[in-house]
Amino acid sequence: MRIIAGEARRRSIMAPKGNDTRPTQDYVRESLFNILMHDVPDAVVLDLFAGSGALALESISRGAQEATMVDMAAEAIRCIQQNVESLHFSERATVLHCDWQAAIPRLARSGKRFSLVFLDPPYRMENVGEVCTALADADVLAPDALMVVEHRKHHAPTLDTRFLKQDARLYGDTQIQFYRYQGGAANHA
Repeated sequence: MRIIAGEARRRSIMAPKGNDTRPTQDYVRESLFNILMHDVPDAVVLDLFAGSGALALESISRGAQEATMVDMAAEAIRCIQQNVESLHFSERATVLHCDWQAAIPRLARSGKRFSLVFLDPPYRMENVGEVCTALADADVLAPDALMVVEHRKHHAPTLDTRFLKQDARLYGDTQIQFYRYQGGAANHA
């Protein structure tokens, strides 16, 4: 795996060993970041099921202000930390070793409001909608935050009305959906 563009262009990054992590392939990441080109500069990024951290690290390389990467697997955290150090992104990266349910209250206490959120959970996770709802309810999303949700084809998440679907792309058995956060608990259905 490698960083595709920006200040760390062509630099290699590690991915966790084993079958627990399913890194986003380089060609999918390149296509994804072509779509996101206007959302990445100066973004405050959250990668909630980070794996190798590739999506957040690519964001930093392309001009994001900072990124927070969360994963519950020790091997993933080890890889993320090594990737952050080897790319010299320590000043702009935060790494949390916990599951998403423990991460959200910690993120809320940090006071950060994320403008770009990557959700690429394990495919066995049935509905990412509850994660999006928890992020919105915890007030950690910036107004108009962009949620990038990766899932298995034909298993789209169900999100509440605070999230407006803007686009969807299919890459083999992987689908990526883009939702814009509409903000405000009054819009909750």
